Amino acid sequence: MSRKPIIAGNWKMNMLSSDAKSLFEGIKSHWSETSATVMPQVIIAPTFTSLWAVSSVKCSCGCGCDKIAIAGQNCHWESSGAYTGEISVEMLADAGCSYVIIGHSERRQYFSETDEMINKKAKSILSKGLIPIICCGETLEQRESGITDSWISGQIRAALDGISSEDIAKSVIAYEPIWAIGTGKTCDADEANRVIAMIRSVVKEVAGESASNSIRILYGGSVKPETIAEQMSKSDIDGALVGGASLKVDSFNKIIENTMTVMVN
Repeated sequence: MSRKPIIAGNWKMNMLSSDAKSLFEGIKSHWSETSATVMPQVIIAPTFTSLWAVSSVKCSCGCGCDKIAIAGQNCHWESSGAYTGEISVEMLADAGCSYVIIGHSERRQYFSETDEMINKKAKSILSKGLIPIICCGETLEQRESGITDSWISGQIRAALDGISSEDIAKSVIAYEPIWAIGTGKTCDADEANRVIAMIRSVVKEVAGESASNSIRILYGGSVKPETIAEQMSKSDIDGALVGGASLKVDSFNKIIENTMTVMVN
C-alpha cells in the first residue's frame, strides 16, 4: 500500500481514567515487540479527562511511541478565551495529542456543528501542527433520497475551503454513513469504496492529484474484526475509524492484526 493505513479508535464518552489507561496498556503491550514499519498507524481518541492518563503510558513505553498516537475527540478553533466547556488545539497538543477528530455526526447532530465551524477547526488544527480527522457521512433518509454523493461532496468542499493543497494532503478524512454508526449495520465494502473514491475525486478537484493520492480516507460505521479485511482490500479505503469495537482489547487488536495481514499480502 502506498498510503500507510490508519486504525483509529474513538472511545467517545466511555471509561474513567483508570479504565482508559488499562485499555491503552492492553493495546500497547500486545504490539510492544512489533516493528512500527509493518503496522498501520494506530490512533486512540480517549475522553478529555483521560488524555493525560493515556499519554503517560504512551510516552513511557520505550517501544516506538509512533506506533500508537493519541487524538482529541473535538476542539475549538480559538486558542483561548471565554468559551466555557471547550478545549483548544494547544491544550490537546499539551496533553499529548497529534490528531483531532472533527465533524463527527454526533457533534453535528447533538451540538449543531456546521460545516463552517468544522472548517475553522481544521484550519486551527493544521496551523498548530496537528492533523485533523474530518468526518463526513449521510443519513439513511439522504441515502434513500439518492443524494449521498452530493451531500458528502458538499461537506468535504466546505471542510477544506481555504486550506492549502499541502495541508490537505496530510489531513485525514473519515467516511461514516450515519445509518451504520452504532447500529450493527455495515456499509457494503464495495459501496464504501465507491463513496470513498468519490471523496478522493473531490479532493483532486479541490487540491490537485498529489493531495488526492496522499490523503488517507477511512471508513467508519460498525467496523468489526470480521469486516476489516474485506474493507482494507479495496482500492481507496485507507483504514477505519472504529467505535464500539475499540473499547475491547481483543477486538481492537484483532482489527489491527487483520489489517496487517492485508498490508503484507
